[in-house]
Amino acid sequence: MLLDTPVRLGVQLQPQHAMYANIRDAVRRYEDLGVDILFNWDHFFPLYGDPDGLHFEAWTMLGAWAEQTERVEFGSLVNCNSYRNADLQADMARTLDHISGGRFIFGTGGGWFERDYDEYGYEFGTPGTRLTDLSRGLARVEERWAKLNPTPVRRIPILIGGKGEQKTLRLVARHADIWHSFVRAEELAHKISVIERWGETEGRDTSGIVISNELRNRDVAHADALYAAGTRLFTLGVDGPDYDDDLVRSWLRWRDAKNG
Repeated sequence: MLLDTPVRLGVQLQPQHAMYANIRDAVRRYEDLGVDILFNWDHFFPLYGDPDGLHFEAWTMLGAWAEQTERVEFGSLVNCNSYRNADLQADMARTLDHISGGRFIFGTGGGWFERDYDEYGYEFGTPGTRLTDLSRGLARVEERWAKLNPTPVRRIPILIGGKGEQKTLRLVARHADIWHSFVRAEELAHKISVIERWGETEGRDTSGIVISNELRNRDVAHADALYAAGTRLFTLGVDGPDYDDDLVRSWLRWRDAKNG
């Protein structure tokens, strides 16, 4: 895995319990502060707090971010493959990549929040069927990127979230540039070895995959342990309506100290 790359900080602006003006202002502030990546999430309802509280849709929002920002990379942590035709996802991703001048990250996963499916009329299925659909979808996304005119500005990085060893980590080995999870530091070596074994099966060198993990509700000691275990992208979930700047500043100082 890429241990010689700089530490980067991605902030996930959770699009819940806030009006869009609050989100837009936080995007501006965090880019100015020096955050490396801005994420939202791809859900239709809040994940905690008031279940019927304020909430906004992910991909529409990303189009606004593509125009608003100038430097940061951005994307969803993560897109749900189930909600949209895979070729359409590829086209939307390519369009965002062009709007932003090549700063879009395609984060994706199989989906898990049943209410999203039930209320919006999607078939929930099982974890297995959703991951099978994700596998098919990723292949179609990559095929569509090669066919689109114009093609993407850059080879769009693919971020895959999850930790399941039989299906998810095989998809990571096959497709991902970034692997995101919430696993603890002591689990990482084993999970990375699983990815490497799947890479051998898939005929792909996985040494270039960036390891990503979450900082929310974790302390510096835990972050240091994740760093020592190979994590180089750290994501921080922040909730609305206020979007805590001081918390982000503290983790930016930690990032800068790690980068020397």
